[in-house]
Amino acid sequence: MHELPDSSITSFASIETDIQAMEEFAKTLANEVQAGYDPNLQRVTAAMMTELPAASQLFPELQTFLTAHNEVQNQTFANTFNFRDGTHVFATAAQSISDEYRNADAYAHAKVTDVEKAFSDAAPQPLASETETN
Repeated sequence: MHELPDSSITSFASIETDIQAMEEFAKTLANEVQAGYDPNLQRVTAAMMTELPAASQLFPELQTFLTAHNEVQNQTFANTFNFRDGTHVFATAAQSISDEYRNADAYAHAKVTDVEKAFSDAAPQPLASETETN
């Protein structure tokens, strides 16, 4: 039999509420990305990838601007997909943690390693081509 800790928990409702809130948050987050972000992603990234004409050798300031613009454009392009993918990983991890602790008693604690494992499991594995070195 478990002894109550000195700070004796008298109500288990808050634990159930936290798990329900986590489940609802995970579902809402995943649905918002799918319904509100994904439909616009292709349109926005297509507009971002519009190539600008090359600058004249006689206008080095414009060449510098276009180089910086290209770098920012590429990073922004990557960030739009990283946001979508990262949000999906976050929602999947939150759902996994809530699934694991939904029926736990008041003294069960999610350890940091449990949370880290949930994020690790939710993250997509790199493709073989991404992990190979030339």
